[in-house]
Amino acid sequence: MFDITKLNSSLSMPVVAGSSGFGLQLKVVTPADSALPFAGGNAMPKVTWRVTSSCNVNCLNCAPDSQPHNAGSELTTLEGKALIRDLAGMGVTRLQFAGGEPLVRKDLLELVAYTREQGIESSILTNGTLLTRETAGALKGSGLHSATIMLEGNGGEVDFRRGTCGAGNASLEGYANCEAAGIAAEIRIPLSRGNYPGIPGILDLIERRKIRKAVFAHLVNTGRGHNPHDEMTHDEKRHALDLILERAEDFHRRGVDISIATDENHTDGIYFYLRLARENPRRAAAAFRLLPAYGALVQGAGVGIAGIDSMGNVHPDPYWTSYVLGNVRQTPFSEIWGKSSDPLLQGLRNRLPLLKGRCGNCQWKQTCGGNLRVRSEEAFGNPWMSDPSCYLTNKEISKEVMQQNAAMEDDVLLSEQAA
Repeated sequence: MFDITKLNSSLSMPVVAGSSGFGLQLKVVTPADSALPFAGGNAMPKVTWRVTSSCNVNCLNCAPDSQPHNAGSELTTLEGKALIRDLAGMGVTRLQFAGGEPLVRKDLLELVAYTREQGIESSILTNGTLLTRETAGALKGSGLHSATIMLEGNGGEVDFRRGTCGAGNASLEGYANCEAAGIAAEIRIPLSRGNYPGIPGILDLIERRKIRKAVFAHLVNTGRGHNPHDEMTHDEKRHALDLILERAEDFHRRGVDISIATDENHTDGIYFYLRLARENPRRAAAAFRLLPAYGALVQGAGVGIAGIDSMGNVHPDPYWTSYVLGNVRQTPFSEIWGKSSDPLLQGLRNRLPLLKGRCGNCQWKQTCGGNLRVRSEEAFGNPWMSDPSCYLTNKEISKEVMQQNAAMEDDVLLSEQAA
């Protein structure tokens, strides 16, 4: 995730020689210095468990292609608790309950409480329509830490995309109920051609409703999200990022307590940096040093994130449902994740030499990690080809631009040291 607000706040801090924390030392970091820590596979992933494939709405862009009724045999409560114990034993610290719609699962409160007992921080990914005040209070009492609530647009856009009248207002009420219950909540807006023209209105809504955090997420083309008519063009993605970055800067400048982030496209941090390099070289140099702390250096599929579906199948990430690494009913997750000789899993943990096409030749590949490999698999049938959602131009990924930026950072560094 690329946390724009946190990065803007850090850029407002004075840069002092010898300071520590968040990379504020006066040292130019180049992409060659920023190797991804894939080798070894020691990172504990954030796990998303889709506890059910059933959902009470029918979203046009549903990545797991959820249905009104379960597609297969869900893990039982006892099997779920065994999974949670295994995750705790291997050192996993964050577990997200998702679906479908996780709130349709009758034992969710019991699973959340057990997650807390095992020392794991829990969250839910929900459409928000079932988050009544009573439900939010019960989730908080069971130990839920945070909630991510989907919101596909402004007003009637949400109702249209979910095929459910009143769904948009219900999601916003669900957010308010989480806030009232003391659950840290955020709104997640999937970016698509359908809601792209409405981004300014969505940002107005976020400010008007006093939403504390909003995450704009690029589409991942799996499930019902595999719709070419909903995919924005590269120019539209750049314009969307401009709108989001400008409003985030406006909130920061006015002291509005709203956090803005983007997700599912690690190109965003690079675009932010290149944009700054044209406008404010000194600020850009500071931003580049901070990017590793705010989402540009990532541990992606097969390393820092993992997916488990409702039937116990383990996937490299929550979206990569077409590839199964194993099943927790037969083999503990810890064994599947830590000892597997699966070629895709091993490739993901040392992916940079495998990248082909634009990603293979890109000068930023050690910064973004090749973006989302599941998109390449979906588009080309090959997980090592280019991510089609990268919207950087050929010039922006070239050695010439990299050399120009390195020279700019050297100049900024020298001037800081002289001062």
